[in-house]
Amino acid sequence: MTAPPARDPWIQRPQPRPDARLRLLLIPHAGGGASAFRGWADALPPEVEACPVQLPGRENRMGEPAFDRLAPLVEALAGALERWRDLPYAVLGHSNGALIGFELARHARRTGTPGPVHLFASGRRAPHRPSPVRDVHDLPQAELVAELAELGGMPRQVLEHPELLGLLVPVLRADMALTETYQHRDEPPLDMPITALTGSEDAKVSLADAAAWERHTRGGFRLHVFPGDHFYLFANRDRVVATLSADLRRAVAPGC
Repeated sequence: MTAPPARDPWIQRPQPRPDARLRLLLIPHAGGGASAFRGWADALPPEVEACPVQLPGRENRMGEPAFDRLAPLVEALAGALERWRDLPYAVLGHSNGALIGFELARHARRTGTPGPVHLFASGRRAPHRPSPVRDVHDLPQAELVAELAELGGMPRQVLEHPELLGLLVPVLRADMALTETYQHRDEPPLDMPITALTGSEDAKVSLADAAAWERHTRGGFRLHVFPGDHFYLFANRDRVVATLSADLRRAVAPGC
């Protein structure tokens, strides 16, 4: 198959691995960019190549408008993946990223294109579960920032600098609109395994919310709970990666 492009606006390769047998796409949370997964490439098994996804509107793609609806974003990301067909891939999505990864898998099934071999859904309630919190994407900026700060996803250095807020708030607003306007439609469960990961103190995702991902797979389900809040995976990176690695090794084992 054709090798992937040397540079791609959507998919980053911080540590190319020519002998890799699987790629792990890392899709960030609302407002987050590919840099949220800095250092993950070094921590993964040698047969797995980490590929953070860079969504429009952030970091080196700041000049592009962020998507505020899920369907067109998934279609655009699926189009980008056409250039990466040389290896199978798994997906780890955190928060918004988990929903994107889920709908990416369903889009692949509907279109008959290769989908992920495993979905790791982190920090996100199962797609069919209603949100326990009010919608915030159309709030005035001060109220929106206050809501996000309470969740813990707004670093102090951003909160204290109006210029940074001015750059970040439009992306956050679009990302929140993406998930808050999402309407789940029932489809048959996916054939790939799903592993749900969550923080024990996550105010947005209950254990029941995380466990409910089991409904969406007939390929096997696991649930892992880590200490911490909604952003538990960054404080527990090594433990999270060890958990992922066991499933990823199974995915690339001979005969799988």
